[in-house]
Amino acid sequence: MRTLRSKNEPHCVSESPVGLILTGGGARAAYQAGVLAGVLEVLDPHRSPDFCSPFSIICGTSAGAVNAAAYACQAHDPHAALDGMRRMWSTLSTGKVYHADGWRLLRTGLRWFGMLAAGWLAPGLRSHQPRSLLDNAPLEQLLNEVLDFEQLRRNLHNGVLDALAITASGYTTGEHITFYQSRGGIKPWRRSLRQAVPTNIGVDHLLASSAIPFIFPAKAMLVHGHTEWCGDGSMRHLAPISPAIHLGARKIFVVGTGYRDETHPELRSPDPNYPSLAQIGGHVLFSIFQDTVASDFESMERVNALLAQLHPNVLKSQSLRPVSTLAITPSRSLDELAMAHLRQMPRAARTLFSVLGVSSRSGSKAGAALISYLLFEGSYTRALMELGRADSLSRAEEVHAFFKETPG
Repeated sequence: MRTLRSKNEPHCVSESPVGLILTGGGARAAYQAGVLAGVLEVLDPHRSPDFCSPFSIICGTSAGAVNAAAYACQAHDPHAALDGMRRMWSTLSTGKVYHADGWRLLRTGLRWFGMLAAGWLAPGLRSHQPRSLLDNAPLEQLLNEVLDFEQLRRNLHNGVLDALAITASGYTTGEHITFYQSRGGIKPWRRSLRQAVPTNIGVDHLLASSAIPFIFPAKAMLVHGHTEWCGDGSMRHLAPISPAIHLGARKIFVVGTGYRDETHPELRSPDPNYPSLAQIGGHVLFSIFQDTVASDFESMERVNALLAQLHPNVLKSQSLRPVSTLAITPSRSLDELAMAHLRQMPRAARTLFSVLGVSSRSGSKAGAALISYLLFEGSYTRALMELGRADSLSRAEEVHAFFKETPG
């Protein structure tokens, strides 16, 4: 674990830097705040004023990018950081993330309908096409109010934190772009369809990383002198753990937002109806946010098993090293949890999603997956945080062992 050098100079030293990976998941990301709160409770139950953040490298994607930045900006006081994150999520409402009033939703719907119905007759209408189903301007305002990026710079300068990385997906080039801010001279890297860009992280990077395709608008970012339109970083992200390793992590702690089995075989019928738009949309979002993280994590575990069989001298000569990993994911379905809180969503938004096929009538769970990502209401996010904390505490021994062990 990392220790504080002095109260006046909060410089943390770690022989085995821990990388924190926070995946995407829309509203589901509230679960991550609960998990991290539980981890701190396990490691420092008495909230010592000298307690230093157990994470030195923070990597976030999509909604996980918001949590990553919120934690990194307050990493000098981990408990206060989690208190702030939990407060933000618990007081959240749909209107603080995207405009959910009837008039705005109706206007956007009419623009989409007009483009689809008449766009082929009047190509000039395409220049006025809507950019997304929902307008997340309120989210931008919220992030500007709660995040202190000047404190992030100080945390990096003082050694409280080694790096913060935010990943987005470029629509223009098709590349995954990892924007990172670090305290050392970490050189940018490039791999097939992936590149890293050193920069000063800001709200725009978070909006780009969390721009769920079709749902939230893409964000224009400057990358090496050219404009790159960026969307959700979870899209086709084949190596979500890679940035943390490039930034020097020796251990990886992943907080996911996907239940181990979201397929719900008990709901299958011998003659199911044609899937609704909500059902298809929920499946697409699940694929975007979960599949690549699970496969990347499994690949790392296989590589560690192979490295364990090599002689230490061989590892040194090839600059190879094992990377310890631990992942915490929900112990129950978040789809079902979301549907229990569906009626907390504003009426206009509920009406929109009911048109798409979301329904909770007569015990139906139609469209539950889609709602689990877009239900930004305090009752739901508080339930997610409670679940996350409970999941961390239930694995207290594993958490203790992970932060105490030294990779071989």
